[in-house]
Amino acid sequence: MTSTTDPLATRAESAAKPLHRLPSIDAYRGLVMFLMMAEVLALGAMVKAMPASAFWKFLHWQQSHVEWVGCVLHDLIQPSFSFLVGVALPFSIASRLAKGQSLSKMFGHTLWRSVLLVALGIFLRSIDRKLTYFTFEDTLSQIGLGYTFLFLVGLCSIRKQWAALALLLIGYWAAFALYPLPGAKFDWPAVGVPADWPHLSGFAAHWDKNSNAAWAFDQWFLNLFPREQPFTHNGGGYTTLSFIPTLGTMILGLIAGGWLQASLSHRDRLVRFTLAGLAGIALGLALHLAGVCPIVKRIWTPSWTLYSGGWCFLILAAFYTLIEMKKLHGWFFPLTVIGMNSIAAYGIAHLFEHFLKSTLDIHLGPRFFNLFGASGPFLHGALVLFLFWLLLFWMYRRKIFLKI
Repeated sequence: MTSTTDPLATRAESAAKPLHRLPSIDAYRGLVMFLMMAEVLALGAMVKAMPASAFWKFLHWQQSHVEWVGCVLHDLIQPSFSFLVGVALPFSIASRLAKGQSLSKMFGHTLWRSVLLVALGIFLRSIDRKLTYFTFEDTLSQIGLGYTFLFLVGLCSIRKQWAALALLLIGYWAAFALYPLPGAKFDWPAVGVPADWPHLSGFAAHWDKNSNAAWAFDQWFLNLFPREQPFTHNGGGYTTLSFIPTLGTMILGLIAGGWLQASLSHRDRLVRFTLAGLAGIALGLALHLAGVCPIVKRIWTPSWTLYSGGWCFLILAAFYTLIEMKKLHGWFFPLTVIGMNSIAAYGIAHLFEHFLKSTLDIHLGPRFFNLFGASGPFLHGALVLFLFWLLLFWMYRRKIFLKI
């Protein structure tokens, strides 16, 4: 008899069942990548052309990362992508067990995948630079740095997964809380913080821009690599160590994936997603409002992990309801095309934007979009975005899916 307390035995039981893709996961992933690719829409140009338009101001605001504290829609792209990596892992483990792979072989593949993700992130960041740009704060590198740890947590019971999440977030919070605050003579301009920066006050100042524990780590760590000039700060305040709380986001996804894989009814899954989502948002906001830990995406504070993770649960619940329960698959086909090839979508958005824009200018004429007045930049970007999708649709029709 198989023990229900053994997580590997549970995976083995799942592996014996027919495995299939969940369209809701693909559609959610497709939405995330669409929002990322939609940066080509040049909404900032529309705001400049029509400064009195509240509509374009709202869209541009939602497509622009907040300076430090807070959240808009665009800030949920990276946590959603990370969350979905966790959601997919239980299915990946079950699939490999079904193929008879040993634990050691799965671990080796996990290590290889981690290295590839980090390397791909460095490669994309190094485009148009004279020297390899060793930086580890982008989405792929952050996932790669935490992915092996995620795999190990994925082999544990769900109770231990929750415990790992709690220990990780509390430990990361403590590292920032114990790091000394900058003194009165701290040179803020030297670390890229302008004079009019809205500094955090009180205890929350431990999470201020380019004066925190993770920033101090990068001043040592990133200067171990060859650089065009010594590293002093990241302009956006992003840090390498953010991969630790990002791992927390992936663990939340891992838990959600476990619920999807478990023998639960649609209603039970929906209730769990909804309760977890509301609890994450409430707890993140409570920590923020109490001054214990501010919600800052750029350094991925523990409160941000909980708050953004809560939104990820709710978005997953919405897609699960519409696609798995209401069977509205066809409505989300354009997103599914993108979501089933997320690595390709990520690469296309980073590598093909300039090429496609230049190609359109060559064949339509550099002034063609001027014919549309203020809407020209937006229409130019919309056509590039459509070409992105056509490339992915071509790959979808020919069953070409890039995987790592």
